[in-house]
Amino acid sequence: MRLSPAGLHGSHLIDLTRIGDERGFFARIWDEAWSEQLGVELRNVQTNLSTNRHRGTIRGLHWQVAPYGESKLLRCTRGAVFDVAVDLRPDSPTYRQWQGHLLDAEARTMVFVPVGCAHGYQALEDDAEVSYQVSHPYVPGSERGIRWDDPTLAIRWPITDHVIVSDKDAAWPDLDQETHA
Repeated sequence: MRLSPAGLHGSHLIDLTRIGDERGFFARIWDEAWSEQLGVELRNVQTNLSTNRHRGTIRGLHWQVAPYGESKLLRCTRGAVFDVAVDLRPDSPTYRQWQGHLLDAEARTMVFVPVGCAHGYQALEDDAEVSYQVSHPYVPGSERGIRWDDPTLAIRWPITDHVIVSDKDAAWPDLDQETHA
């Protein structure tokens, strides 16, 4: 695996090292040693799969409050998505900044999002699929969110002419109205 900073403090892009022959290739997609080396927490307690029927679908921006915060390791397994994280950690040098990365099934690049960041993504193709490992299970009542189109953040989503957002995600407050308890 090749690791590189992703933009937000503690976030990383992970490119697979492929060992291939005429059959295809083999690659390690998780190694506890890299998390120890970088000092990041990713104790995989749950793996989720999200499918998106239509191009333009946005999921997020979500996080879980303490003590249920979760780090995420994400990979697009079909199609392509624009993955976004927003740093909500007041002590972080990248507080209130966002990062966006293209993740696609062909390149197989993954992104690590640390605890304390809101996360979401936009499907760039019909039937896009994302698999992600999380460090804490989902706890009903601990989820929070901010609006995907919050003008303070000014996230540059790639698709703007046909956006599909759930009623729940459309109802989240703007960042300045959200409490981060």
